[in-house]
Amino acid sequence: MATVSDAQTSSILRALVAALEDKKAEQLKVMNVGGLSDITDFLVFATGNSEPHLRALRIEAEKIFDAAKLPIAGTEQGGYGSGWTVMDAYQIMVHFFTAEQRVNYALDKLWKDAVEIDLKTMAAKVAAPAKPKVAKAPKAKAPKTAAKAKTVKSPPKPRATVKKPTAPKSAAKKPAAKAKPAAAKAVKKSTRK
Repeated sequence: MATVSDAQTSSILRALVAALEDKKAEQLKVMNVGGLSDITDFLVFATGNSEPHLRALRIEAEKIFDAAKLPIAGTEQGGYGSGWTVMDAYQIMVHFFTAEQRVNYALDKLWKDAVEIDLKTMAAKVAAPAKPKVAKAPKAKAPKTAAKAKTVKSPPKPRATVKKPTAPKSAAKKPAAKAKPAAAKAVKKSTRK
């Protein structure tokens, strides 16, 4: 299993939560299951309102993991319409559900002994203090020497348009089907009997 430091994992979790909130994930929950699970340290649950929304959430999570150079062990989707996608990034496992499937699988209840991480506290750590704005020095203006003469623009010249001659529309008929030889017609009639 690839390992990253606790500080790095926390940083990735904060970035992941912020990105999923930006993508309008609902019922976002992060649980510390490190003492309860041998396969991951954190579970992240997010609800999307449709299959395309789940896909957008998954892509956003992939971007966060890729930016952090955190390898993704696998992504599993139950197929279009399943309403559940899971991403395994070793220390962080993310489950994306539709509302119906989240109730159906009830993983929140399955991991009820895990410690839920307060997202408000986590988000507060993400928000860095605002940098003070430095006032820019005004640019020195060149002294006015003489009044500029106004130039009047002439209206644009009309473009010459050339019309291509069009062929007159004729009532084009499809060519008549080729006549079948009489011998072929006779063979066809004899096979029907």
